[in-house]
Amino acid sequence: MKKLTIILCAIIIALPSCKQEKQIKNIILMIPDGTSWSAISTARWFQRYQNPKDSSLHLDKYLCGSILTYCSNAPIGDSAPTTSCYMTGYPSLVDWVATYPIADPENDIVQMDSAKAYQPLITLMEAARIAGNKSTGLVVTCEFPHATPADCAAHSYRRGRYDWIAPQIVHNNIDVVIGGGVSILREDDKQYLKEEGYGVFLNQIDSFRTYSGDKMWALFKDKDMSFDIDRNPEEEPSLAEMTGVALKKLSQNKNGFVLMVEGSKIDWAAHANDTRAIIDDVLAFDKACGVALDFAEKDGNTLVVIVPDHGNSGLSIGHSRCPDYALLSKDQLFKNVSQYKTSVQGLIKVLHKTSPDSIKNVVLELTGITLSDKQYEELLKCKDYKLSSLTDQQRMKGTSLSQKIGDMLVENTCFGYTTHGHTGEEVFLAVYDPTPNRMTGHHTNIELNHYLRRSLRLPQTLETLTDEHFAKHTEVFATYDYEISEKKIEDTTNVNTKSKIEKFDVTLSVSNGSNKLSVKPYTNIVSLNGEKIKLNSVTVYVDKNKTFYLPRSLAKLLE
Repeated sequence: MKKLTIILCAIIIALPSCKQEKQIKNIILMIPDGTSWSAISTARWFQRYQNPKDSSLHLDKYLCGSILTYCSNAPIGDSAPTTSCYMTGYPSLVDWVATYPIADPENDIVQMDSAKAYQPLITLMEAARIAGNKSTGLVVTCEFPHATPADCAAHSYRRGRYDWIAPQIVHNNIDVVIGGGVSILREDDKQYLKEEGYGVFLNQIDSFRTYSGDKMWALFKDKDMSFDIDRNPEEEPSLAEMTGVALKKLSQNKNGFVLMVEGSKIDWAAHANDTRAIIDDVLAFDKACGVALDFAEKDGNTLVVIVPDHGNSGLSIGHSRCPDYALLSKDQLFKNVSQYKTSVQGLIKVLHKTSPDSIKNVVLELTGITLSDKQYEELLKCKDYKLSSLTDQQRMKGTSLSQKIGDMLVENTCFGYTTHGHTGEEVFLAVYDPTPNRMTGHHTNIELNHYLRRSLRLPQTLETLTDEHFAKHTEVFATYDYEISEKKIEDTTNVNTKSKIEKFDVTLSVSNGSNKLSVKPYTNIVSLNGEKIKLNSVTVYVDKNKTFYLPRSLAKLLE
């Protein structure tokens, strides 16, 4: 009996060590676009200035390291290749979305394989749906085909080709998409979504809030949504509210989900050196982090990773234009910016409706700045001030309202900027991980992708899925007759670069005896002998190498 008691005690003591480790079922990747450490510091100080008891952000207690982000051939990246690396595990080139880059041997930071150039790369979000039967979601404040959301569910070597990217996002069967871009969603895309059982709400905030279905597209504003400081809550939901709605719907899937939430317009504010817009959008993003972290803590099986894609603008708290700036009190540093009631773009919209004789009063009301006569004259000279009392000839050499107002608002503070562009410093990392495997310390963008991969524990690797779903048509149909036809549709303008581009209607036709297969790019639908067949992934056409990338399984349809 004594021996049995000893054995039982030993078993009981050993039980805790045998306890099965928790497994990650859900991933929430939260990206404050273009957010440098200094932007976080500025927002935290501003919040503390407004309410001394509110001295920390929701993400603060989860800060645990830093991430070095870069392009395949350069240290400073834009959103396309940086988030692309988080999603695929491969750094790429500026403007390239989830696509293997052209090798640049003299400059490549990581050795790239030239034979794989232009290869679409399966993303973590696509893999979670295809291999893990998980739900997926995108929540953004930019237009939905913008670089960061595109990196999750589309493939292109040109981030500005929304005509290539938008239909891929539509046809990638993402369960929840909430953001901007009403004017970009085509009629045939709306029809497809409705046929697939989605609730589609365009500038319909009440329907967005009351819809009970699990699959939703809800878009607000023609392109990007408003900066948070300019947002009308009766027309546009907050990022926190959008995150909460997405989580409620996605969490219905017993297999879990992958959600990407982007504070998109922090980056846009940083490009404009718009300090108050940066602050308010960082704080709005942090509230969304609070929603995600609260969900994760209650759920117990959710990983939350909060990480920017790159830095932007070189913002500093303190500038040499202010004498003894290092000795300034918090009131001296933050009082002026606290009086700004709108973003730079918000003020421009108001001024376009303001006659010259009312400009001084409007600027004073919205910014607290009393314009000098010189500043007033400079605004009148701005080439794009529609109601200026000056002639076009007098304004010909003037700068834009955006430049002039941006400079004026910055000069009224003791904040500084080094650039209007992206910067190459490492970005912060904050992680909530319910398992013992939490990533800490300094890592690269590639290593972050590998951490996310390991956490999901998918049965197939991203590389295997890429090979299955994005094989070259020349390989897939090597034993069949095929041809690609291109018919020019129109000349149009790239939404980002404003450069001229040509649009083509492209079709891949494949035949084997009486079987005829027709494939269009950027969709999950092919036609076999006139009958539509839905695929589990989208097809991609790359005009540079005249190649379709599509599932290997298509060859079996022709047997």
